[in-house]
Order: sequence, then C-alpha cells, then structure tokens
Amino acid sequence: MSETPPGPKGEPLFGSSRRYARDPFSFISALEETYDDVANFDMGPMETYMVTGPTDIERILVSEADSYRKPEFQNDALGDLLGDGLLLSEGETWERQRELANPAFRMSRLMGMADRVTGHAESMVGGWTAGQTVDSEGAMARVTLHVILDLMMGVELSDSRVRTVQDQLDPLGRRFEPDPLRFAMPDWVPMPGDEEFESAVATLDDVLDDIVAARRGREGVRGVSTVLDSPTEGDGPPMDFLSLLLRAQDRGEQSAEMLRDEMMTMLLAGHDTTALTLTYTWYLLSEHPEAERRVQEEVDDVVGDERPNMDHVREFEYLDWVINEAMRLYPPVFTIFREPTEPVELGGYRVDAGSTLMLPQWGVHRSARYWDDPETFDPERFSPDRRDDRPRFAFFPFGGGPRHCIGKHLSLLEAKLIVATVVSEYELDFQGEGPLELMPSLTMHPRQTMEFRVEER
Repeated sequence: MSETPPGPKGEPLFGSSRRYARDPFSFISALEETYDDVANFDMGPMETYMVTGPTDIERILVSEADSYRKPEFQNDALGDLLGDGLLLSEGETWERQRELANPAFRMSRLMGMADRVTGHAESMVGGWTAGQTVDSEGAMARVTLHVILDLMMGVELSDSRVRTVQDQLDPLGRRFEPDPLRFAMPDWVPMPGDEEFESAVATLDDVLDDIVAARRGREGVRGVSTVLDSPTEGDGPPMDFLSLLLRAQDRGEQSAEMLRDEMMTMLLAGHDTTALTLTYTWYLLSEHPEAERRVQEEVDDVVGDERPNMDHVREFEYLDWVINEAMRLYPPVFTIFREPTEPVELGGYRVDAGSTLMLPQWGVHRSARYWDDPETFDPERFSPDRRDDRPRFAFFPFGGGPRHCIGKHLSLLEAKLIVATVVSEYELDFQGEGPLELMPSLTMHPRQTMEFRVEER
C-alpha cells in the first residue's frame, strides 16, 4: 500500500488554496480527470484528500460511516451559524436529534402535505402575468421558504419578514466563499465581511425568536402567524418539526440553544437546495425545448385539469429524470467533507486520522468514467435501462448513509409539485446567456441574475 496519493504541488503557505478559490469547479474537474480515485493536495495548511471513486465514497458515507465524522474546520463560522443542529452535530447528540426529527419527515406525513405545497406554488404563479420577467432564483427561494415555514415550523411569515430572511442570505453566503487568506489564517483573525455575517446571523436569530414566540401563543408577535396542521395528521398533536422540538423542550429534553440551532438549520438548509434545484431545472428546460415539451406533455397527460397532487407525483417519470439530471449537472451541494477518526485505506493509500476528505458531487457527477457525454443534458440517462450499470455513488446529490439529507423526500416532492404547477400554465424563457457562471459558497449559486420571461402556454 502506497503511503501518499498523487496530487498537484501547491505554493508555500497557501498550497492549492488560491487555485481552488479562483475556480473550485475547474479545480475539482482537473483533479478528477488527472488522477484516479484519490488525489492529495494542501488547502492552505490543511492536508486534503479528494475522493472520487464511488466504492470509496460508499464506504465513507454508508458501510463504514462510523469511522468518519464531520471535519473540525466546519465548526468555525458554520458552527456560529448552525450550531449543533442536525447538519453539524455528532455522536449521541446527532442520533437523538435525528430520531426526534424523523416523524416530521416521514413519507406518510409528507403525502398529506402535497396540497399545501401546491397551494404555495399556486400563490406564486397567481402573482405572475404573461410577458413579465421574474428572477427565478429569488422566486424559487421564496416559495420553498414558505413551504418549509409552513410544513416544518407551522407558521406563515409576512412578505416583509420573508424579505428580511432573504436579505440575509447574501452576507451569509459571502462568508463561505473560498478565500485563501481564510484557509491560511487562524479563526480568531478578523477578516472583511465578518461584521456583516454576524449581523445577518443576529437578524435571523430575531426572526426565529419571533416564530417560537408565535408558536408559544405569546401576544404581540408581528409578521408571524400560525397555520393549522393538516387533518391528515390525525387527532394527535401537531407533528411539524418545531412542534416536536417544543414538546421535547417542555419535557426537559431540549435546551433553548439546541432548539435555535435546529430551527436555523431547517430555515436555511430546508429551502436553499430545493430552490437551486428548481432554478437549474428551469434553466435547462429553457435551453432544451424538446425536453421542455416532453415535461409539458407529461404534466398535461398526468394532471389534466386537476391540481397537482400526490397521486400525480407518483406517476411522473420524465419529470423525475429531468430533476435528477439537473441535480447531476448542477448539484446544489457541490462537495461534502468528512474526516476519518482512525487510519483508513482509500484507493489503495493510507489516510491518517484527522485528515480532511473532500467528496465532490461536482467532480463525480460530471466524470466521463461513469457518464457518457457528461457535459450534455440528457434526462434519459436516468431511465431504468441506462442507470442499472452505473455505480450507486456515481450520483449522490443528497449524500448517503445514516447522515443522508433528512429532507430528501420533501425536496423532491416540492420540486415536482412546483414544476407541475408552473408548467400547467406557463413556460419560462431564460433571458440570459449560457453557459452559467457559478458561485461557490455553502451551496452552488449562479453568479448572474436568473431572469426568465413568463410566457403563456
């Protein structure tokens, strides 16, 4: 077994961090094309291993998941933002919180919420007119934010409070764009953007405080109203995530700090990735009229004159392929990180405990080793006869194993219902020019404004 995988030679102090910061997507692609399943490089002072072999990815995320954890470097600004919520917590804390959250995300519950999702999509579309230009990324972020507030927190925010939440996303995102100086400097060194980041976190904390106050029935909470749970939840207590947290707090099982951390994680992670998946889906459909026509025909055939609902979601096939292909080409989470808790072997190389592992969806999803013409938009690559021969972890937009995204089923349900609702009335025609310029942060955003012209079908 060789001791060290091959990889690019970096600069003193910075390693490969300046090259990565300039364009992480081309950096990831270059390493994936040049090296085999594992490549070694320095991210500033941090020794990093990029793992792109699906077999090793499966071991890290699934079969040997107990030997890996979230890396320590994610506990600085990300820890300030999300605290000990589901995304970052470890060990018994994560197991307890995940078990507490599971009832809110069960498919049996989500199936009864489909009409609520469609209602939010209809409210969005109801504000559009033919010939209007809409910012797709902003519109998708608003509608998915309304869904997560409704289904997971049991509240509705006023338009002004929703704008307040959205206004904080830019300063939060900028803090997590790759910066070689941040890679090289200790966490305690002040950096440009820190004050804006801290102010945004404080503003969102205030919004969350108001949501909790409203759900506790306190008077005087402006811009927040509670919503009734769906009758499909039965005669028992509400099962939205916030209700579960509040009942656990009443039992002494949940501190105020942990409740805050879980709510912040849900507020941000719960809507952002779905909004981006929808944004990239609209872009790809606009750029590929034949695929757009097939989606329209399927929605017309399946939904007809009805409102999109759970029965229709089960029948969608081509739409399912389109959404998967959008997540393959433009994975909102473009890389995830782990670190081994003990020495491990990956790709035939020894990797020490505490090393940083990068598992890049961007590189694996676009690898010619697993995908024919990987840069081409081809939804039918997800048809049963073509997907069976691919390694399972050649496609992992929601991660995998015990720490896979708990919101996977909700996200896919939302995306299909929102697309079907829009497609029933309108086409969205992209007004910009491709290819897209992409901006790395916690998630992958388009750098340009995603303006679409609304056209009647």
